[in-house]
Amino acid sequence: FILFGPKAPVRLPQRCQPRANMSAMLEPLVDKVVQVITNDGRNIVGLLKGFDQTTNVILDECHERVFSTTAGVEQVMLGLYIVRGDNIALVGEVDEEIDAEIDLAMLKAEPLKAVVH
Repeated sequence: FILFGPKAPVRLPQRCQPRANMSAMLEPLVDKVVQVITNDGRNIVGLLKGFDQTTNVILDECHERVFSTTAGVEQVMLGLYIVRGDNIALVGEVDEEIDAEIDLAMLKAEPLKAVVH
């Protein structure tokens, strides 16, 4: 990717490439458990089965974790689920050993707020 401006053209490093290349960063996560944080503050955990060039993701065996300050984390089963790329704020791999040790029923936290543009 090359930027043109008042000075000579500048080639951006790979990590600064446009969003189309961002989806390629998901390739190593296919068939692994991931956590997706959406722009509206949802927390979805599931097995990444696929994605496309606009970062739409397909999750299998997934659930949403609903956080509350008064009760433990509620897990809402979603099954096979598609999350639109334009609604994804973050995708990260879940360490399943550490995740299994967390007592979600005892975990209390404020829900994430929506992203404001």
